[in-house]
Amino acid sequence: MHSIPQIIQGGMGAGVSNWRLAKAVSWLGQLGVVAGTALDQILSRRLQDGDREGHVRRALDHFPFPKIAQRILDAYFIPGGRDPAKPYASIRMHTVESNVPAQELCIAANFVEVFLAREGHAHPVGINYLEKIQMPHLPSLYGAMLAGVAVVIVGAGIPMEFPAAIAALADHQPASYSINVAGNQAGEPVRTTLDPTAFWESGQTLPALERPAFLPIVSSST
Repeated sequence: MHSIPQIIQGGMGAGVSNWRLAKAVSWLGQLGVVAGTALDQILSRRLQDGDREGHVRRALDHFPFPKIAQRILDAYFIPGGRDPAKPYASIRMHTVESNVPAQELCIAANFVEVFLAREGHAHPVGINYLEKIQMPHLPSLYGAMLAGVAVVIVGAGIPMEFPAAIAALADHQPASYSINVAGNQAGEPVRTTLDPTAFWESGQTLPALERPAFLPIVSSST
């Protein structure tokens, strides 16, 4: 496991602490952190804007599931960029039940952001999630871990279930996460699951992943 540098650059705002900022901070020997919020939306929009410098497509070339990468390119990449007068195409929303297209995009987006932040140097990179945005947690974690994220930071809630999810996903094992549902009349726990093998291609085997350090941000008296 990587040692954690003394100075950590935060990464809360969606698209603000992006891979460029995190890479620059890590390059200087501290812990650059990418914001993990809404990366699926951000990735789809970068592709629709033409990915003019080719960074997203270069990262997707290294994604361990080429067929998923191609499906994402087919769905969102617009050579030369979209007509500014037209809106961005929407993406599939996450649901408690497995929504495979949404999960694929989320895994790939987190992989791309961490891959680009780590590219060209050997220093650790972290990612920051908001616990209260719960349904994307598992595919987000898996994508970041596939790219070799060194530290997972979680705030905006009590992230009690992250260590177990990280441990399972490090071995490509099924993981689950509790979803808080307002007005849950049945009273039964609501959980979302992710089985990494559902995304593997025929005959593919993957080595166990390095387990990232986990840094919870707990600012509640709960």
